[in-house]
Amino acid sequence: MSQAVGGWANYRWLILTVVVLILDQWTKHLALAHLQPYQPVEVMAHFNLKLAFNTGAAFSFLADQGGWQRWFFVVLTFVISCVLLVWLFRLEKSQRVLAIALALVLGGAIGNVYDRLLYGHVVDFIDWHAAGYHWPAFNIADSAIVCGAVLLFIDSLFNKKGES
Repeated sequence: MSQAVGGWANYRWLILTVVVLILDQWTKHLALAHLQPYQPVEVMAHFNLKLAFNTGAAFSFLADQGGWQRWFFVVLTFVISCVLLVWLFRLEKSQRVLAIALALVLGGAIGNVYDRLLYGHVVDFIDWHAAGYHWPAFNIADSAIVCGAVLLFIDSLFNKKGES
C-alpha cells in the first residue's frame, strides 16, 4: 500500500536544492575572484582549477551560435525546473531516492541558469585530466545534475510502483 502524496511535506527536499545552489554560487564566486580565465592552477595530479566560461550546454553544445542559445537555455531550464518542482511535490513520502535526485538536479539547474541570466554564460572551474585528455571544465551545479541523474537511473532500476 502506498503512502499519501507528500505534497507540502516535500518542501524539506528543497533544503537540498538550496544547499546545492549556495555551494555552487559560493564556489563560482571564489573562482571568479581568485582564478584567471583559462589559466590552470594545479591542485594535484589530474586535478586543476581553471576558470572557463560556457555559453552552451553540456560539453559546450551550441556554444558557438552567436548568443540566441542563452535565452533558449534560460527558457528551457525554467520549463524543466517547473516540471521538476511539480514532480517533487507529487511524490509519495516513501520516494526518498527520487526526491533527492530531483532536488539535486533542480539545484544544479537553478545554479547554472542564474549564471546565464547574470553573466550570459555558465562559470566552470573544475578541470580533471589524465594522459593528456581533459574532461570539459565543470562546476558544482553540473556535478549535482549528474549525481541526480545517476540517482534517477538507479531509482528507475529498483523502483517498485512508487517506492524508492
